[in-house]
Amino acid sequence: MHYYLGLEVWHNPSEIFLGQGKYIINIMWKLRMMDCKSLTTPIVTNIRKLRDSESYLVDPSMYWKLIGSLMYLCNTKPTIFFIVNTFNQFQMEPIHDHWIVAKHVLRYLCGIVDYSGLRYVSNSDIQVQGYTNADGTGKTERVHPKVALVWASP
Repeated sequence: MHYYLGLEVWHNPSEIFLGQGKYIINIMWKLRMMDCKSLTTPIVTNIRKLRDSESYLVDPSMYWKLIGSLMYLCNTKPTIFFIVNTFNQFQMEPIHDHWIVAKHVLRYLCGIVDYSGLRYVSNSDIQVQGYTNADGTGKTERVHPKVALVWASP
């Protein structure tokens, strides 16, 4: 089996590759973004301004579907994890600016759809390393620090 629940699995005796290229294409097709211009970064540079934006509200159900799809893509695309977590903070009242930034992530995914995923090699030494960010929230006001842990292996 190579495709199951939106996850592509390719294996041979020495490695396993997990990807979600077909799932990304399905999302792009549903949102009519197949011909969009791809981007090189998943996040806009002025992400902090999203909290103060005065844009109009968008359909919450469409926003929830898009964010849910992006959350599922975090399984094989760890580069979008931070921005998808940021989107989750706006689920109660999503505005047009949030929708535009979420579509920015899709434009990024459009550029990497053919060659991104997770590759596990059986003959490599796995070393687990931990990284922490005491306040990765991006908030400018004083808040209690939150701890985020990331475990990575080469």
